[in-house]
Amino acid sequence: QVQLVESGGGLVQAGGSLRLSCAASGLTFNTWAMGWFRQAPGKEREFVGTISWGGGITDYADSVKGRFTISRDNAKNTVYLQMNSLKPEDTAVYYCAAGGHPANSKNDYDYWGQGTQVTVSS
Repeated sequence: QVQLVESGGGLVQAGGSLRLSCAASGLTFNTWAMGWFRQAPGKEREFVGTISWGGGITDYADSVKGRFTISRDNAKNTVYLQMNSLKPEDTAVYYCAAGGHPANSKNDYDYWGQGTQVTVSS
């Protein structure tokens, strides 16, 4: 079955960096767009960024543009989220997801990981 497993979360000070990874199995990875979403306590799950199957198309939420970068390694079936200049408001559980095309709506994604916690202290 399809599995998406996130890793790399943790506690970091404001201004610091983290790199999240999402390892995929059970699907033909290089035919799926991948997305990153996040959910803070008491809030809706929100779009962070997305990348096309080949990596040529990326899109980001305005709140992370210029600070976060999505990349993928199709040989390793892994997508990454490099997060720089982290702010306390970036604190959330971060989820990766697989979908048929790059999209900013969670409804466009078919498979989801279990999430990884990112906490940014001030």
